[in-house]
Amino acid sequence: MPIPLVTRVLVADDHALVREGVKRVLDHETDLSVEAEAADGAAAVERALEDDIDLAILDISMPRKTGLQAARELSRRRPGLRTLILSMYENEQFLFEALKAGASGYVLKSGEDDDLVEACRAAMRGQSFLYPSAVHSLVRDLIERAGERGDEFDVLTPRELEVLKLIAEGHTSKEIAAMLVISIKTVDRHRTNMLDKLGMRDRVELTRYAIRRGLIEP
Repeated sequence: MPIPLVTRVLVADDHALVREGVKRVLDHETDLSVEAEAADGAAAVERALEDDIDLAILDISMPRKTGLQAARELSRRRPGLRTLILSMYENEQFLFEALKAGASGYVLKSGEDDDLVEACRAAMRGQSFLYPSAVHSLVRDLIERAGERGDEFDVLTPRELEVLKLIAEGHTSKEIAAMLVISIKTVDRHRTNMLDKLGMRDRVELTRYAIRRGLIEP
């Protein structure tokens, strides 16, 4: 999906001061523009389904629908929309639930303004954003899952892992083909095979998987 020159953002939070703070940070950037706001999860879903929104930033705890419920519904009803979860909780369970819900990232309200801006840009690039200490949680979960799965954990071939890493780093099929000295058609075939093997549907999910496997840093 091509990245728009200006990403149109929906900010959903039940606190007006938070919405105003996010709007102030994002509207300061030339490539980001807050186009809509919502004070609860149900209103956020209804507004985000309209095609003039590219990215929805969802507070994790809102009335009517939580941010996780909203992200899950939007992922199902409008797969092309990018979502970010905004939270005051540095909680690994919430982090994992956000990723499972289809969000492109998990951003702490206590983080730096630059974190929010980078999270928006990463989401629009089809990449993931996590707050720094979340990496430790992902690594620990990775080790635990490796122990539980055994040989099944290495479901991808060494070549597929190479392609996966480069996809997650944001390289195009043409760039990957040149770096690995293979054809673009072969790169696309590897991508299709990985999506089928892992039961995933797009680059964002592959990126989250690459982070969980420790192939790249968020």
